[in-house]
Amino acid sequence: MKWRVVIEQDAETGDWAVWCPELPGCTSAGATQEEALDNIREAIELYLEPEPLDLSEGAMIKEVLIG
Repeated sequence: MKWRVVIEQDAETGDWAVWCPELPGCTSAGATQEEALDNIREAIELYLEPEPLDLSEGAMIKEVLIG
């Protein structure tokens, strides 16, 4: 799966900030571009990891395929 990310260097610190526009709040950073990209990959994986659900009796979980 591919995600667009925006990466830019902080003029003051030299560190790299990176975020995924399609996933609100999914951001990361790193001392190098490579580190920032590695970190955002991990952040996206964690962002997309499903949360445990507290279901009522009789409720079911189903999965749907998109695309």
